[in-house]
Amino acid sequence: MSIAEAATHPHRVVFQALLPYQPAWLPRDVMAGIVLSALLVPQGMAYAELAGLPPVTGLYTSVLCLIGYAIFGASRILVLGPDSSLGPMIAATVLPLVIADGDPAKAVALASMLSLMTGAIMVAAGVWKAGFVADLLSKPTMLGYMNGLALTIIVSQLDKLLGFSVTSDGFFGDVTGFVAGVAGGDVVPAAAAIGIVSLLIILAVNKWLPKIPGVLVAVIFALVVSAALSLATHGVKVVGVLPQGFPAFTWPSVSPADVGVLLAGAVSIALVALTDTISTASSFAARRGETVDGNKEMIGIGAANIATGFFQGFPVSTSGSRTAVADQAGAKSQLTGLVGAGVITLMLVALPGLMQTLPQPTLGAVVIAAAWSLADIPASRRLWRQRRTDFLIMMTAFVGVVVLGVLPGIVIAVGMSIANVFRRLWWPYHAVLGRLDDTPGYHDLERYDEDDGWRLPGCTIVRFDAPLIFANAKTFAAFVMEQSDAMRDIQPAWIVVAAEPISDADTTACDMLEDLDADLEKRGHRLVIAEMKGKVKEKLGQYGLFEQLTEDQFYPTVTSATKAYRALTGAEWVAVD
Repeated sequence: MSIAEAATHPHRVVFQALLPYQPAWLPRDVMAGIVLSALLVPQGMAYAELAGLPPVTGLYTSVLCLIGYAIFGASRILVLGPDSSLGPMIAATVLPLVIADGDPAKAVALASMLSLMTGAIMVAAGVWKAGFVADLLSKPTMLGYMNGLALTIIVSQLDKLLGFSVTSDGFFGDVTGFVAGVAGGDVVPAAAAIGIVSLLIILAVNKWLPKIPGVLVAVIFALVVSAALSLATHGVKVVGVLPQGFPAFTWPSVSPADVGVLLAGAVSIALVALTDTISTASSFAARRGETVDGNKEMIGIGAANIATGFFQGFPVSTSGSRTAVADQAGAKSQLTGLVGAGVITLMLVALPGLMQTLPQPTLGAVVIAAAWSLADIPASRRLWRQRRTDFLIMMTAFVGVVVLGVLPGIVIAVGMSIANVFRRLWWPYHAVLGRLDDTPGYHDLERYDEDDGWRLPGCTIVRFDAPLIFANAKTFAAFVMEQSDAMRDIQPAWIVVAAEPISDADTTACDMLEDLDADLEKRGHRLVIAEMKGKVKEKLGQYGLFEQLTEDQFYPTVTSATKAYRALTGAEWVAVD
C-alpha cells in the first residue's frame, strides 16, 4: 500500500480486524473477552516463568500484545500472547546474559529488548513482503523441532511439579537433577499432590470436555484447595501478591555487548512465531471462509511484540489454544482481545492479590500440559510409514533440540529444510520414458509392467524433473551420457529430452548443454530437446546456447521429435525386452 492510500484509507493499516464493526457482535465479543481473560492470567504467568522471568511480566505481555495486535493485526479471531514454544527460546537467549547470581531486572530488560528486536524484524519483513520466510521450516523439520521442544519443556518442569527446583543448563542436566532430587528426598508431598492433580484435571478436561478450558478448571481448583488447606504453610510455593499497577513506558537498557546474542535469538524467535502464526491463522481462516496474508500477519505480530517490549514484556506468538477458546466463546473481532486486556489490567490495578495463593506446581502443570499439546506423535508415525527420508529429517531436528538446545535446534531445523531443498535440486527424479499399451503420452517405464512398454530403438527419451541449475548440471549430464553409453554402437542415435518439467536454466546449465552436445556429436549421437518452455529457451538463447545447438534440435512435442527420428532412420516402436 502506498503512503497516499494509507492516508486516504487509514483503516486498511490500523484496526483492520475491528472495522467495519457490527453492533450485534458486541455482546459476544465482551463475553468471549471475559472468558478469555480467565485463561490468559494463569498461562501468562506460567509462560513467563518458563522464560525465566517474573510471573507478572506475563500479564504485562498479555495486555500489550493484545492491544498491539488489535490495532495492527489482520485476523479478527487470532489471540496472541506468551507462548510455550517461545519460552525456552527466550530463556536460552536471555539467561546466559544474566549475571551468575541472577538479576530479575536485567533479565526483564534483556527480554524486553529481545521483544523489540523480534517485532522490528517482523514488521520490516512484512513491509518488504517477506512472508515467504515461513516456508524455510518444512513440516518434517517443524514437527521434529516441536517434538523436541515438548520433551525439553516437560522435563524442565518436572521438578516444579513436585515442589523442588533443579539448576542446570540443558536437557541432560535437567534429567539428572530431577532424578537426584527425587532420590534425595527433595519432593514436597503437598506440592507434588496439587501439581499432579492439577495436571490430571487439565488433561482430563481437555480430553473429555474440550469446550471447557481445562487450565481454568485446574486453576480454580488449585486456588480453592490452596486457600482452604493453607498449602503455603506445608512447603508449597505460591505466586504471592503481584506488584500493583502497570509499568510505565520504558526503553530497555542493555549492554552493547549483548546485542549480537539478542539479535540471533530475535531472528530465530521471529521465524518460529511467524510459522506458528501462519499455520494457526490458516486453520481458523479456513473455517470462516477467509484468507491469510502472511505479510500483514508479520506486521501485526511485529507491532504486538514492539508494544510488549516497551512495557517490560517479552516476545509473543499466536496461541492456538487461546484462539480456540475465543472462537468457541463466540468472538467476532479483536474487541475480544481488548476486553481480555482490560480485565487483566483491572486485576493488576485493583486486585493484585487475586492469584496470591495459586501454587507454583499448578503453573508447572499448565506448562507441561501446553508442552504435551506441542508434540504430535501420530504425525511422526505417519512420516515413518510414508517417507523415511522425511522421518530422518524430523528425527535430526528432534535430536538437535534435545541434545544441543533450543536455539541450535531451530538453526538445525532451518538448515535441514534448506539442505533438503538443495538435495532435491541436486538429485531430482529423472526417468527414461516410453509408450504404453492403451495409454496416451510417454511414461516412466520403470513404474509399469515391462510387458506393456514400448521403446524406439536408437532414440532414448529422458525426463529431468527440476530446473537446470549449477547444483544439478553435472547430474543431468551424467544421466544423459549414461543413456548414450547404452547406445554407443548405434548411429545415428538421438537422446530426446522431454523438457516440459525444466522450469528454469542458468548459465552453468547453458555451458553444460554446450559441452554435452559436443560430446554426443563425437559419438555420432544427437541431443534433441522437446517441449521446452518459451521463457527457458529464450534464456538459453541469451546465454549463447544457439552458437552450439541449432534450431532443428528443438521440437514442440516429444511426438514430433520421435516422428522425425523415425522418418530419418525408419525405426519403429518395439516391445521392451
